Amino acid sequence: MSVTILGIESSCDDTSSSVIRDGVMLSNVIASQAVHEAYGGVVPELASRAHQQNIIPVVAEAIKRAGIDKSELSAIAFTRGPGLMGSLLVGTSFAKGLATSLDIPMIEINHLQAHVLAHFIKETPDDDHAPSFPFLCLLVSGGNSQIIKVNAYNDMEVIGQTIDDAAGEAFDKCAKVMGLGYPGGPVVNRLANEGNPDAFQFSKPHIPGYDYSFSGLKTSFLYTLRDRLQEDPDFIENNKKDLCASLQATVIDILMNKLRKAAKDLHINEVAVAGGVSANSGLRDAFLDHAKRYGWKVHIPKFAFTTDNAAMVAITGYYKYLDKDFCPMAAAPFSRVLI
Repeated sequence: MSVTILGIESSCDDTSSSVIRDGVMLSNVIASQAVHEAYGGVVPELASRAHQQNIIPVVAEAIKRAGIDKSELSAIAFTRGPGLMGSLLVGTSFAKGLATSLDIPMIEINHLQAHVLAHFIKETPDDDHAPSFPFLCLLVSGGNSQIIKVNAYNDMEVIGQTIDDAAGEAFDKCAKVMGLGYPGGPVVNRLANEGNPDAFQFSKPHIPGYDYSFSGLKTSFLYTLRDRLQEDPDFIENNKKDLCASLQATVIDILMNKLRKAAKDLHINEVAVAGGVSANSGLRDAFLDHAKRYGWKVHIPKFAFTTDNAAMVAITGYYKYLDKDFCPMAAAPFSRVLI
């Protein structure tokens, strides 16, 4: 008998719904929110209001594109956290209402685990690109920078994480002070492709183990701008591409140094990347370079699966359904947690 999972993702500012049947994605619908661009970051109250407007049409469209009837659903998988509480409440409440009306179980999903398991989404029954266990996954986004040892679908161990800012946060904040708008990461990436990565030197942290820190890099970047602007008021405009290239190269170098150390120490050469920053072309190139230099078997997600999406929620729900790992109706969302 087929297992058909409806996934719901509402942890930040994207409302998404997806249908996965027996591990194969039938649909994945995402409604993004442009309202936050004017504020230079996500405004939680505006995000939750937009989710309320989007969730019914998005879920309806996901079911329609999948070519199924809602009566065929086996369970509802929803992002319980971490994320913005108001946004999570919209998705959680909707999942509870739909699961109750259909008399099917609910499956709570950890947003971070879902990013890792995005590598297991099949677009056709013959897809066989998934990593083999155990593998290392570098999870990098606006809110998280972690190295995770993945032993199984339901067994993940965070062996390193940022002690302050995340990599994506560093990109966004540095972009903001340069006046590049929000979200800044994609703009930095685009300009970096035209700049010189060796033009400027920024400080790199010396943190023990596999943990990360990006606050020092951010401060170093700000001080560079402050000092150079005193000499030349047009410094940012005249050096924008080189600044972005140097910033991006430094972030990637910090990320890959720790990941390389973990892979060597743990004797694991199966390595994946996940999260919003995994869309960065420089980081993708670094993974391909390490595959050649160190014999890694690398797994880089499709661009559609790098940002928040419900397909990663649904595939995680699929594996939890096979384990009959359901959650009670009283389950409440949470804003912060580790894997």
